[in-house]
Amino acid sequence: MLAQLSDFKRDDDSVTPLYVQLANKLSSGITSGDWRANEALPSERMLSDMLAISRVTARKAIDMLCERGMLTRRRGSGTYITPKLEQPLARLTSFSEELSQRGFTAGSRWLERKLGIAAPLELLSLGLSPNVPVVRLKRLRTADDVVMAIETSTIPALHMPDPYGVTDSLYGYLEARGAIPMRAQQHIRAVNATAEQARLAGLPPGAAMLHITRVSYLESGVAVELTHSYCRSDYYEFVAESRR
Repeated sequence: MLAQLSDFKRDDDSVTPLYVQLANKLSSGITSGDWRANEALPSERMLSDMLAISRVTARKAIDMLCERGMLTRRRGSGTYITPKLEQPLARLTSFSEELSQRGFTAGSRWLERKLGIAAPLELLSLGLSPNVPVVRLKRLRTADDVVMAIETSTIPALHMPDPYGVTDSLYGYLEARGAIPMRAQQHIRAVNATAEQARLAGLPPGAAMLHITRVSYLESGVAVELTHSYCRSDYYEFVAESRR
């Protein structure tokens, strides 16, 4: 990172404040992929000495990118490039597949795995008959051990007789049973984290999150999955391509 920053040229004639110039330089490097997710940023003192700027300028530039969600401060450790999961809305892939394609290590921290009778909303979303058994899975989804989302999934027990048979990839499990989803409908909205969600995701209570409700279908058109995901908005991005 020091090598890429060494070509930073301050423009004292510009109306743009120096800390914004530095923030723009850092932002450009992060966006272009010059620096890896979770890579440590040089300290304020190192930036100050190397770039001949004040520590106040370095701190304000870092603060600006922390507010944008591009940098993350870890108490007692330093400042790091925030990992970002950019997921295209036009492609149906699992969380594990998306992370693997981007060089992250996907993981799960299980909170709940149990068998029960479908609730009214689950009956409606999955098109089930009353008293049909379903499996409910609740877990934290992680990328390189960083919590990215809180996820709750409901699967008809017909497709998942053993809740403990799933490891990291739900879609991997379903594919092995011949029940891989082929299409899905997703609804995305902004919410504020509850106290419990904030505790699980390591966020301040009331922090912005993305709530994604997904119903996935087999090739036959039968619904196989209802998932509610509460994603960290500072780590997660959805991308949609539009054409005219």
